[in-house]
Amino acid sequence: MRIPFTKAHGAKNDFLLTWEAQAPAAHLSAIAEAICDRHSGVGADGWLLVRQGENGAHGGIRLFNPDGGEVEISGNGTRCAAAFLINGGHAQDAVHIATGAGVKHLQLRSRDGKRFVFEMDMGLPQVADGDLHYSLALGEGYTPVAILDVGNPQCAVFVDHFDFDWRTMGRAIEWHAHFPKRTNVSFIKVLDRKTLDVRFFERGAGETFSSGTGSTGAFAAARLRGLVDDQVTVKTPAGPLELNWKESIFLVGPAELIAEGDFLFQP
Repeated sequence: MRIPFTKAHGAKNDFLLTWEAQAPAAHLSAIAEAICDRHSGVGADGWLLVRQGENGAHGGIRLFNPDGGEVEISGNGTRCAAAFLINGGHAQDAVHIATGAGVKHLQLRSRDGKRFVFEMDMGLPQVADGDLHYSLALGEGYTPVAILDVGNPQCAVFVDHFDFDWRTMGRAIEWHAHFPKRTNVSFIKVLDRKTLDVRFFERGAGETFSSGTGSTGAFAAARLRGLVDDQVTVKTPAGPLELNWKESIFLVGPAELIAEGDFLFQP
């Protein structure tokens, strides 16, 4: 079975995009696991099924993680889908995309061939009472965290440095019983009121070089705690992302189309 794909990345958070009409109706989770595998597949942080316009949007997406699970949204992935739609002639400067977290609005800031920069309306965070300063039972003690939702679940951990095994902690938090649907985890070092340094451990994917929703959650947690101003730079291992809290949180970041091909899937 041939699965056509376009590979793209948003700040080195990479995705494989396939038109939904060109994908089989069955085996989607198994295909996601196989195609995203970095040794026996093409390799990616997620597989996006893209469909053309619906309900006033230019397109819609379904996102599958490398573990085969379907999740609500990726900020970086949605920018990649916007680039994919524009490159295919299905949208122009303003792009509206239906996701599992609602319709998201993106504005093209610049384009250089297959390289795009978008500003994306990430919405506003949802925080339950007591979750901005929550003590999560972890190991033999408690870890202070901020729990919030930015279209997908986020757990933000503020740290003084990254000289510890944050990947193991990230996995433990992802699978913690407090999160029945699991959670994305960000480790945040506040550099000053305009700059955050963040590491990401994403649900179903593990460590990623950057994350749009993770950066949004990190910024929202820091801003709601009064640690940063309304406009910040989030430093990621893949480079900076710019975020601004106005009537909503807006994120400016890149998306680049880098390859096309067919994946040979055997059920």
